[in-house]
Amino acid sequence: MDWQGVVHNAVYLLYFEVSRVEYFRELGLRIDVGTIQHANKMILVRNEINYRSPARFDDLLDVYTRISAIKNTSFVTEGLLFDHGSGRVVGENVAVHVWLDPKTDRPVTINNAFRKAVRRFEGTTAAIEWPTSLE
Repeated sequence: MDWQGVVHNAVYLLYFEVSRVEYFRELGLRIDVGTIQHANKMILVRNEINYRSPARFDDLLDVYTRISAIKNTSFVTEGLLFDHGSGRVVGENVAVHVWLDPKTDRPVTINNAFRKAVRRFEGTTAAIEWPTSLE
């Protein structure tokens, strides 16, 4: 809580992060310390939040996340945070992640397995660029 009696603005970042992790699990990605540091190494490079209405102590909130775009080395997630009881929008999030080579920490082309998993999950609502070849 902040001094105004609402959920502190930084906490919204945590809500959206938890939702992204659960989204990756729904895709079938193995999410643990080993894979995050190796096979599925990705970093957050941009995080935007629009605060639409305040969340207060003990509010029940629903968070929805989706991948809206995949480019060569990056992908975009979008999140919506709603008050469960009223359905009012509490916040909106756009986050950009970059896939990294675990040995060099340099951006690498996102693998087609990830692209296919997102396509299966999102259908045609995600803008997915398909590389002509993978290194």
